[in-house]
Amino acid sequence: MSKLPSPRARVVFAAFSIQGIIIGLMFGYGVFFKVLEDDLGWSRTLLSGGSSLAFLVMGLFAFAGGRLSDRHGPKWVLTATGLFTGLGYVLMSSMQSPWQLLLYFGLLIGLGLATHDVVTLSTVTSWYDRKRGLVTGIVKTGTACGQVLVPVLVTVLVASFGWRQSLFFLGMAAMLLLAGLAQMMSRKPLAAGHAPDNPAPIAGAEPQSLSGMTLQQARGTRTLWTLAIMQFCFLPSLITVPVHMVAHATDLGMTTARAATVLSLIGGCSIAGRLLVGLLIDRVGARVAMFTCLFLLSLGLGLLQIIVNPAWLYLLAPLYGVAHGGLFTVVSPAVAEYFGMKAHGAIFGAIVFFGALSGAAGPLLAGMLFDRLKSYDVAFSILILLALTGMLLAWSLPARRAISSP
Repeated sequence: MSKLPSPRARVVFAAFSIQGIIIGLMFGYGVFFKVLEDDLGWSRTLLSGGSSLAFLVMGLFAFAGGRLSDRHGPKWVLTATGLFTGLGYVLMSSMQSPWQLLLYFGLLIGLGLATHDVVTLSTVTSWYDRKRGLVTGIVKTGTACGQVLVPVLVTVLVASFGWRQSLFFLGMAAMLLLAGLAQMMSRKPLAAGHAPDNPAPIAGAEPQSLSGMTLQQARGTRTLWTLAIMQFCFLPSLITVPVHMVAHATDLGMTTARAATVLSLIGGCSIAGRLLVGLLIDRVGARVAMFTCLFLLSLGLGLLQIIVNPAWLYLLAPLYGVAHGGLFTVVSPAVAEYFGMKAHGAIFGAIVFFGALSGAAGPLLAGMLFDRLKSYDVAFSILILLALTGMLLAWSLPARRAISSP
């Protein structure tokens, strides 16, 4: 009789899949972006506003989601937000007015974004004292797989059934899959006496003890604020480029189908970024890994600024993709490295909040600047300056530090 997968393996698989579904659908919105602009006549400012509001909601609720997961476990937090995510896409299939886009996409899908990273990565991190960077990178390849596959799937669905039926189908599938996967998520059982409100121990699992800082203690450190400002600096690029890439590529002369393949190529290259940066974190720590990612991001954005031949976007994809994947991988292990696991979800959520403030503004500002100037040049220049600032802040982080158990 075959042995069932261990609780640790189930958690990694579920986190990988949840990441892929939620972020894959966000990348798929880049395909819907141009279709909605043409069919409904809505401006890029408005269409960007939906994703911007979603990321603002992500930031506002990431901290709450992290704390709820720290206290009560991830299962029901992820179940609820998974259902909201799927419902958002289902309701979008019937939208007629701009306020519906803002409500369905901004609020409901934003709630799913609020927990997809903070809760899943904090849960995975709780199971691994060593190789946290590598395992986080493996989980984050789930988002890259979603980035590769979902835009292509969306392109086929829209071509075959139209955007409304495609959104309905994707929303129903998301609800079923996300709610089911959430039932596989559980934190590593705690040693007796540490936190009675945590889930009961899982048979055969080795209990962990909670080491590290509380959120209150972390607030008094320069490191927390440095990480928060860095997140504020780099997240706009990671959100704005995927949302506007298809539209920008078509402006340069690409077909929508070919532009979607650029988006998928970025997702594919980000797989390598997540795994390589995960290994880098385990070997040299978060400081060097973050600096490396931000250097590549700055270089990629610089090239994006000067490209006029759309074919060159295929050469840009590896640079931006590796940086994109690495930066989404490095933050959770960095929190564990500098602050430990005692309040990992809450600290991680607080850092995500700062990134969400600028990340929410990024796509909206890029859309407004394009509508006004008919060019993304100014928007890309702002993203480059922010990325360079984040790179300098990364170098100012303390040397590698491991929180030891009490």
